[in-house]
Amino acid sequence: MSVPTPIHKDMAEQVLLGAMLQDSETLDKVISQLSEEDFYQPTNQTIFHNIKELAADNNRVDAQMLSSHMMDNGQLEQVGGINYIAQLVGSAPTSNNSDYFIKQIRDAAILRHINVVGQQLQQMSNVSDASAEDVLSKSLEAAFSLEDSSRSEDDELKTAYRLSDEMLQQLDEMSQNPNEFGTPTGFRDIDALTHGLQAGQMVIVAGRPGMGKSTLGMDFARNAALHKGLPTVIFSLEMGGHELMQRMFAAETGIRLASFQHPENLNSNDWNKLNALCHQVEKAPLWVDDSAIINMSTIRAKCRALSRKVNGLKLIVIDYLQLMSSGKTVENRQQEVSNFSRQCKMLAKELQCPVVVLSQLNRNAEQRADKKPELSDLRESGSIEQDADMVFLVHRPEYYDREERPGEADVILAKHRNGPTETFNLAFMGECSKFADMAAGFENEF
Repeated sequence: MSVPTPIHKDMAEQVLLGAMLQDSETLDKVISQLSEEDFYQPTNQTIFHNIKELAADNNRVDAQMLSSHMMDNGQLEQVGGINYIAQLVGSAPTSNNSDYFIKQIRDAAILRHINVVGQQLQQMSNVSDASAEDVLSKSLEAAFSLEDSSRSEDDELKTAYRLSDEMLQQLDEMSQNPNEFGTPTGFRDIDALTHGLQAGQMVIVAGRPGMGKSTLGMDFARNAALHKGLPTVIFSLEMGGHELMQRMFAAETGIRLASFQHPENLNSNDWNKLNALCHQVEKAPLWVDDSAIINMSTIRAKCRALSRKVNGLKLIVIDYLQLMSSGKTVENRQQEVSNFSRQCKMLAKELQCPVVVLSQLNRNAEQRADKKPELSDLRESGSIEQDADMVFLVHRPEYYDREERPGEADVILAKHRNGPTETFNLAFMGECSKFADMAAGFENEF
């Protein structure tokens, strides 16, 4: 059985190489959008490589320069000599339609890559002791690589005017709708200062165990999906989906969380509240993934698919960072967590959606007299602080001393890339698994 020849575009490759030798604008455009590996013929790969070398030190490259350069490095005869260089120049179009040929070469290269990846995955899946999860993970990574390679780098360049115009439009929208910009957290003072969680932001909610970081993350998600109708997805690596729903129903109905462990104690009024909320949740754009083991490739794939389905996600919550796994054996856990953090930020930018990432704090805060957490307490990675646009640190004094401000919590905005930092005083209603705004003026009563 003969092996089919991989898809390639010989004429497009020759035309484009010839155009690069005659037009400096085409030269720069092709170098910025194609790589050596995008060309199929080894001869054309070698010529492109040499043109790129010359372009690094020259504003333009012509046939004579290229021939001289390749004669010096001994590669001229390997590609067919001066005659082939002349043939390239002769094949170049008189009009500048390089975009058409760039697309032809790029598309052919992607299709070849898909073919190679498909063969590799097929070989992996045919191994008797292959891990299905490992094969699936590699499939997703390959798919992302293919999708990323299909994007033109030139599309990433934006003029300062375009960015300025977009920024001014954003400011205008904020001025006209000061309370509706971004994804609201549901907390009065936090939203007043931040205008909500902004598209493209990575937001860290961190705390020691038992402080309520998962509760606060869930509060953000509840408000966005149930109260504002904004498409939201929660990745819960710590709690199962049923436990998560119990907490959400307790927070929404005011029924004590402990009652869900003893449903025989629920009265008819409680059941009416639960059933009414269930109908509300049915219509809410809220999704939950409670996979105990999940990696960023899978999270990214699911978010991409869901974002396309709902025409744009408005909030992603990941609980929590240190439970994520790459599925690989690593020597440096700190580097692995740093990589997760960076990927979360990239996901936020790609989908233009706030990503709230819950994170643990180390024990340093407990060594301080006031027990208050600081940015430096972020566990396992200093890059978490660098990648984050905002960092909220959750602190409840009563956790250490039951007599100290019972029922209160400090949510410390320790980093705010686009604004001031602040400490927000919230009520903690642990029996119902939620935080709430303090009554107006409450802080002034003490």
